[in-house]
Amino acid sequence: MALSGTFVHHVYFWLNNPDSKEDLAALIAGLKKLASLELIKDYHIGVPATTDRGVIDRSYAVSWLLVFANAQDQESYQTAPKHLEFVKECSSLWAKVVVYDSVQA
Repeated sequence: MALSGTFVHHVYFWLNNPDSKEDLAALIAGLKKLASLELIKDYHIGVPATTDRGVIDRSYAVSWLLVFANAQDQESYQTAPKHLEFVKECSSLWAKVVVYDSVQA
């Protein structure tokens, strides 16, 4: 899949209760619901892989990789009602969120 010209938005979540399978499932369910938003060109919901090298950070609980057609679609996503609803419903689950946005070099 060519990502040329797209806007990549990668979000990492750390849970308030990292050992809670219920909280993990609730966050993933919320992301799956959010994934139906038409602005999202493609997405991936992930958990840390079992790879173990010094440069790998496996401390997060869930990663949420989004591909948008352009930066404007990503900006629209931020204020979309479905995204705001996700934040309202799921923000109590996470202790920390880190976002990496990138465009083609």
